[in-house]
Amino acid sequence: GDNKWTMTIMARNADTGNLKWGYQKTPHDEWDYAGVNVMMLSDQKIDGKDLKLVSHPDRNGIIYTLNRVNGDLVRADFLDDTVNVWTHVDMKTGIPVRNPEYGTRMDHKGKDICPSAMGYHDQAHD
Repeated sequence: GDNKWTMTIMARNADTGNLKWGYQKTPHDEWDYAGVNVMMLSDQKIDGKDLKLVSHPDRNGIIYTLNRVNGDLVRADFLDDTVNVWTHVDMKTGIPVRNPEYGTRMDHKGKDICPSAMGYHDQAHD
């Protein structure tokens, strides 16, 4: 299945510890990207609305920008045009759509996969 709580950005209520929302970046992370990179907070005006955002350049090759109040996906952009494991991110579901040519499965030898198993954007700041 999706292994729901792996590769997930989660927000908790600081007073109660209760989960406010969760957003899974890579359902069933077959590449082991881990997604433990930096989270950047910002306040921006988008379409005339003031939003509190969290942006995350992920090892899966996608920069996610979420509404940090409710977890809604605002943007999902490839880090560059070499990312090929995904065709796009479905903005309604928030799920990255796999490109079967670069997937991992027993009946297929994937080559030239980007990002590699090391991930696109690693944990350290370069």
